[in-house]
Amino acid sequence: MANKGTGMETHIVSYTTYISVWVALLVLLGITIAAAKLYFSKYSVLINLLIASTKAFLVLMFFMHLKYEGRFLKGLVLLTIMVLTLLIILTFSDVWFR
Repeated sequence: MANKGTGMETHIVSYTTYISVWVALLVLLGITIAAAKLYFSKYSVLINLLIASTKAFLVLMFFMHLKYEGRFLKGLVLLTIMVLTLLIILTFSDVWFR
């Protein structure tokens, strides 16, 4: 049902897409568990953060439907993620160079 005149659009996403994303999240979960058991010296945290970021990206895009939002909301989410990334980088740079 399309909402005419309200500016709201209905996006129908197939079950195949949701199942594919869910399987990808399960695979990334397995990679996270495997990476936690391995030792990558000082890069362990970075690898786990990259895997977690990939999982968060999938959830944001498909399950929270950010893929279908406008540029303004996508820009706000991107700005928030950039600020969070900067804070994490500043925190870990302090820890790494002690």
